[in-house]
Amino acid sequence: MNDNADHLVIEKVLAGDLQAYGELVERYQDFVFTNCLRILKSREEAEEVAQDSFLKAFHSLKSFRGDSKFSTWLYRIAYHKSLDKLKKLNREQHFQVVEEITESDSAGLENGLDCLLREERLALVEEAVKSLPEIDAAIINYYYFDELPVKEIATITALSEDNIKIRLYRGRKQLFSYLKQYINPEISRNNGKAI
Repeated sequence: MNDNADHLVIEKVLAGDLQAYGELVERYQDFVFTNCLRILKSREEAEEVAQDSFLKAFHSLKSFRGDSKFSTWLYRIAYHKSLDKLKKLNREQHFQVVEEITESDSAGLENGLDCLLREERLALVEEAVKSLPEIDAAIINYYYFDELPVKEIATITALSEDNIKIRLYRGRKQLFSYLKQYINPEISRNNGKAI
């Protein structure tokens, strides 16, 4: 999104036009929700944290200095709120993983086999990413799926750029280990030795 457009809206809100904040919510709600969902893996919890993130951003808008993009600042709030919620849920031992299954209504219109293979690959990759620790999964999602640069991920997560690069490298290795059993099951069954 255009940083200038965000700053104009922020100026309106700070000048007293509270309705203008709705533009920012509308602009970023899907991305904030998706990132909360990736960490929390529960639609209900992600909706709650996304709303809390927008509320916190609204109440903290005066403290936004503009050193980074508004979207980066907002995503950082959502990221930390998601981790806080995850810790709370783990402490209370009420955390449950919710799998969301989507069916493609257009599968019959496309080549059914191609659609199925694409969905299976996507589901397999999503499952592999879910097997990573939450922070590593979030970093992989930010980098590969949201295509955010390392610098912006570092700002969102409050980790150094070097730490992000290390986690990306380690995450790729873990994903490969997870996925190799599906890529070549014969090698996995024989402890890494091809037959």
